Amino acid sequence: MANGFIYETMAGDTFDSISLDFYDDEHYSSEIIQANLKYRKTIIFSGGESLLIPIIEDKTVSSLPPWKQG
Repeated sequence: MANGFIYETMAGDTFDSISLDFYDDEHYSSEIIQANLKYRKTIIFSGGESLLIPIIEDKTVSSLPPWKQG
């Protein structure tokens, strides 16, 4: 499997709740949706669907000017 791992959904899961569980931030739900376009119209999962959970690189934004960033 490329760039992620497989998660089997539980009844009641949503993309937001899965994102919160895996990334501690529900704002990454769009990345999970993009990795699983087959389920893009799913609001609440029934349970048992296999989703690819992508590995997301640290997107920390620095407040330092470019010449001071490492």
